[in-house]
Amino acid sequence: MGSQNSTLDDILEEDMHHWYTKFMKESPSGLITLFELKTMLDMNGMTEEAASYVDQVFFTFDMDGDGYIDFVEYIAAISLLLKGEINQKLKWYFKLFDQDGNGKIDKEELETIFKAIQDITRSYDIPPEEIVTLIYEKIDVNGEGELTLEEFISGAQDHPDIMDMLAKMMDLTNVLEIIIKGQQKKAIN
Repeated sequence: MGSQNSTLDDILEEDMHHWYTKFMKESPSGLITLFELKTMLDMNGMTEEAASYVDQVFFTFDMDGDGYIDFVEYIAAISLLLKGEINQKLKWYFKLFDQDGNGKIDKEELETIFKAIQDITRSYDIPPEEIVTLIYEKIDVNGEGELTLEEFISGAQDHPDIMDMLAKMMDLTNVLEIIIKGQQKKAIN
């Protein structure tokens, strides 16, 4: 009945009952904790930056701040990452980058996140320092060394090269595949 390797779009389009069944099988309590997310992603041996990044991803998906990702937050997160509008994704990226929650992204926050992403994806094509320098040269028109949400969104939209780079760096498809299919692999082994 179709290809064994269905795309994430196909998976997302499955009916909600199926999604709910899958979610409850992975998280019988109906809630995913940060520890469970790290277990799903097999975080053993990851750097401190990578672990911090997963913490930040978790907290941005935990929309009500209760320390758990429930089914509604889970579906909202997957939908955003797979089908979200550019502005929605940029707002989410900004929230993820703004580690101290002050409403601005500084170079250190951005570099830390990019290092963590590279540790998780194990893709070290471009040094994070170069990416950050490029972003700030093009987007930080005031030269303050910080970006507000408005600066970040308009700057990314005005520079397709930066938008492409962010999209590639922030592609969490592999993380979603691990969450969706990873537990199945563990059950087989």
